[in-house]
Amino acid sequence: MPDRHGSRHRRALHAPPAGGVSPRRRPEGAAAISEHPLPTHATGDVLGEVLDQLGPRPDLAVVTVTGNHAGALEDVARTAATVLQPRVLLGAASASVIGGHREVEQSPAIAVWAARLGRVEPVRVRTARLDDGWAVTGLPATAADGPRTLVLFADPHSFPTDGVLDQLGETCPELQVVGGLVAGALGPGGARLVLDDEVHTGGAVGVLLEPGADVETVVSHGARAVGDPLVVTRVDGRHVLELAGQPAIDRLREVLESLDPAERTVAAGGLQIGIVIDEGRAEFGRDDFRIRPMVGADMASGAVVVGDALDVGQTIQFHLRDALGADDDLRAALAGRSAAGALVVTSTARGHRLFGYPDHDADVISTLTGSRATGGIFTEGEIAPVGGRNLLHTSSTGILLVGPERA
Repeated sequence: MPDRHGSRHRRALHAPPAGGVSPRRRPEGAAAISEHPLPTHATGDVLGEVLDQLGPRPDLAVVTVTGNHAGALEDVARTAATVLQPRVLLGAASASVIGGHREVEQSPAIAVWAARLGRVEPVRVRTARLDDGWAVTGLPATAADGPRTLVLFADPHSFPTDGVLDQLGETCPELQVVGGLVAGALGPGGARLVLDDEVHTGGAVGVLLEPGADVETVVSHGARAVGDPLVVTRVDGRHVLELAGQPAIDRLREVLESLDPAERTVAAGGLQIGIVIDEGRAEFGRDDFRIRPMVGADMASGAVVVGDALDVGQTIQFHLRDALGADDDLRAALAGRSAAGALVVTSTARGHRLFGYPDHDADVISTLTGSRATGGIFTEGEIAPVGGRNLLHTSSTGILLVGPERA
């Protein structure tokens, strides 16, 4: 019978034993999580499990801790760097973490995800506020040597995410970015970001994978479209005044009236707005939208207020976000895929809060892909490519599949 803080607090997935792995062989991974309340004990648990599964010197190790262990993150990172000896150590403190089939939300936990996937380079992004915006240094300068993937954990208070992604789209159009804004940083200077054995409190940290790395990115918005796509015909910033020539609030009423009673209950909890990414398409599917919240409605002006500035001529469609739709969308996004590992960033709006029980995303991802190494964190905003563009998402799940295979 395990003691109160013994093996029952450890959850891990088993991976193939370590060996001499060529970058072009299918990657190997390992993942472990411990809910032990003492960070020293939890660190020993997870590092021991990862060593058992994968051995030392992985190319990348990702250490994530919940806020309860944020104060110990520096010690955790240094221990992980010493024991695992990864080429790059990446990590963060966040509200909740993922390891294997488990998601631990708002309670003590430490998780480690590690993989052998080829050459990797550390990336430290620094930001400074200017009178007319932000100065950003440390980003990849070019992707001339071929398509690459950047994994990025960022501070929501000091990292101008949309501007950085736009800049990368111009300078590195073949670069795909997956990551998120760490949850739980209560204000400027409150973030805890790990790069190798150092902890930073702002900007972003990341790892750049080698050109042609055997990875694939997947995004699940967790929202489903309702009504028809509508063109914005009059707008003032985030206030959409007209949709398809009619007051936006009238179009909203039409959509609400078309819903069944159960869907109206979901809509009462908050609608989402899907903004079409590529206006050149004749039809729009689940991968064609950037999802933003509907902030509210202005009855006086007839406007719908969206959580992003829009322009006349853009197409939007109302979306519902509920547990059933989120489950269906995640399963659709992963259909036919298998992988050796999965690094996950999932929204704090999901988890127990959305599904009513823990572990949903971690379990579905691990089960459907057959991943023996699933790990990651909960975020306040998820970064992942959709429609050929790197975008910041909300209420979504972004997944880096390592060694992906399609049926």
